[in-house]
Amino acid sequence: MSAAARAAHLIVDEAPSIFADTLAQTLLGECADELLGYHRAYGGHPVLSGARTAAVTRSRYTEDRLAELAAQGVDQYVILGAGLDSFAYRSELAGCVRVFEVDKPVTQHWKRTLLVETGATVPPSAVFVPVDFEKESARSLTDHLVRAGFDRGRPALVSWLGVTMYLTPEAISQTLAVVSGFAPGTELIVEHLLPAELRDEAGQSYAELVMAAAAEQGELWQTFLGIEQMDALLREHRLQPIEYVGQRETVAPAEWERTDALRPFELSVLARASVPAHQTAPAR
Repeated sequence: MSAAARAAHLIVDEAPSIFADTLAQTLLGECADELLGYHRAYGGHPVLSGARTAAVTRSRYTEDRLAELAAQGVDQYVILGAGLDSFAYRSELAGCVRVFEVDKPVTQHWKRTLLVETGATVPPSAVFVPVDFEKESARSLTDHLVRAGFDRGRPALVSWLGVTMYLTPEAISQTLAVVSGFAPGTELIVEHLLPAELRDEAGQSYAELVMAAAAEQGELWQTFLGIEQMDALLREHRLQPIEYVGQRETVAPAEWERTDALRPFELSVLARASVPAHQTAPAR
């Protein structure tokens, strides 16, 4: 659904685009016509326009930051819950950044099949890291990454988008503990959803509709964190918060002067934090 939202943005929303995922439609495969058909026919519906807003703003912010870090010499990018993320197959940056896609084995098998079927080129810099967190502790993530070629001694950008709402606080904590053991200078961008009392009307309406649909698919939203709660959680795991960005702040104000259906709303927040220098690595 996130890939469909990114693809639909280039079809139903007006230029200039907030984020151009030029491969998303291709990766939808045989589902493309059906999923994009909803956006074409009902693109102004709050759920569909909200999905596009959420998907493109978080991707824009993350890849903008990756470009800044790459210019500073960071050459490792870890995507937790990669899904149909297409960065490694379309971005010019992929040639100078090694991309570690972490996801469930079944999801990665599906994606790799789609890549073959659609003729997408998989560059040498793209590495698949299958991890089944239902059978393994999140603490095994480091071992899987290292076996795949990840260098713990060099900084990386870790993105964790569209995932934490489906996890328990304990699972979130385990993953933060792992990231805190990466090299100093590593940055984490993690998306979290605000609790009901901190959402605006549009955010609450979107949450109610999407939560119900997700629950029907057996994907329950479990965890909601205010900025103060996320800040405390990051600090608890020795990660240094840098900034908290809502949808509106991901782009320049002029980019919200639009005549299409995209409008920022208060529901999701992108927390950016770093692994500080001179800390003792956590016990493994």
